Amino acid sequence: MLTNETQKLFDDAQHIVFMTGAGVSTASGIPDYRSKGGLYSTSELDRPEYLLSHTCFQREPERQYKFMKENMYFPNAKANIIHEKMAAFVKAGKARVITQNVDGLHTQLDPTTIEFHGSLYRIYADIDHKPASVNDYLKSMYRAGDQAILRPDITFYEEMPQHVEAAIAAVAEADLVVVVGTSFKVYPFAGLIDYAPSRAVKIAINMEQIQTHIPIKQIIADATQFFAALQLR
Repeated sequence: MLTNETQKLFDDAQHIVFMTGAGVSTASGIPDYRSKGGLYSTSELDRPEYLLSHTCFQREPERQYKFMKENMYFPNAKANIIHEKMAAFVKAGKARVITQNVDGLHTQLDPTTIEFHGSLYRIYADIDHKPASVNDYLKSMYRAGDQAILRPDITFYEEMPQHVEAAIAAVAEADLVVVVGTSFKVYPFAGLIDYAPSRAVKIAINMEQIQTHIPIKQIIADATQFFAALQLR
């Protein structure tokens, strides 16, 4: 799984970029999206791509709210060894994290995390963008007082992701890009790897192979075991 050769890649790298997806948080008890048994493969759910879209927010906000509240919020989830080890590399000045995840677990340990699709735990009123508490939101999707509709600060389908320029800049400086826990099918997130220098080493650590149009070393392994073994030195 973690060979001496792969460990040396991390030892030698000075600008690591971790690109993470939902598979990073499964060890924290949060279901992933596109793997077998994930959120998007649960047959009784009606088209999550629609239910998490801007169109649904405009047309059926109450239905969308119910779906998110019942399927996406895990306020008691804690960061796991993958988050911890990545945060340690960041603290050492060797890495940045760019995540698709909206669960906030990376940010618990590393406030510099680039949350490409935002966070479920930042809430605002759509009408005026004033912040609200997540506790209030989980009680009601309407703001007390004026009944303005609240929403999480996440990127719905049909919306532009967040911090795109910062993400591109981070990848452009990388000498090692590490893709972890993602099917790598969602764009423009997956397209960020195109901004990595040609000299940068690219590796993927997943339970299944991913498809990319550029050469990438694929390590088929449980990421929790890989990162538990990985040393920061």
